Amino acid sequence: MSKIYDLTPFTILDYPNKIAAIIWFSKCNMRCPYCYNPEIVFESEGKDLSENKVISFLRKRVGLLEGVVLCGGEPTLYKDLIGFAKKIKDLGFLIKLDTNGSNPYVVNVLIKNHLIDYVALDFKAPFGKYFSITKFNNIDKIKDSLEILVNSDIDYEIRTTVHPDLIDENDINEIISYLEMINFKKTYFIQKFIFSKTIGDLKNPVRDIDKSKIKKTNKFKIEFRNF
Repeated sequence: MSKIYDLTPFTILDYPNKIAAIIWFSKCNMRCPYCYNPEIVFESEGKDLSENKVISFLRKRVGLLEGVVLCGGEPTLYKDLIGFAKKIKDLGFLIKLDTNGSNPYVVNVLIKNHLIDYVALDFKAPFGKYFSITKFNNIDKIKDSLEILVNSDIDYEIRTTVHPDLIDENDINEIISYLEMINFKKTYFIQKFIFSKTIGDLKNPVRDIDKSKIKKTNKFKIEFRNF
């Protein structure tokens, strides 16, 4: 069962243009080899914080922090994420959700009830490679989450972490084509894999992707992170 794994009291990097805290949730239903949080995914350590402790901390930060990031692991596996988000919103904080998109029901409820303000969804790979990379095989749920975001008024981003040993320029272009097809209008972030301890024990790739081979589009903005 997913638990509150840890709390980062301060960040200026994880919520765009906001001073925030990060709440980390244990467990994930994907096994991406480039994941840099294996201890969270497998819950090998952690503080196992209670909601009361986290809310008590946030009460002391009212007026000092602007937002809270729900991260993991996969936050939507937490059984009472909706109720927990409401407690955070009642304190006046903005909430950003980092998700792999595998739980469209929870994403939809959070959006419809105005319990989150920003979503970052990790679009892991073109659908033909999704299972080989993530070990998650319900592609329809990913598509549903993408559709929910595209048809909502919430602020959000789509991002893909790129390790060229796993996905290449053609794969990225396939993702871009899909985003064009579903009328995506926000910013698509292509993120460079940064070497660290990972689930798959990946090494630094021998090459970077060739940005000149990435498809151009006039339907949305594409930005590169860490390249």
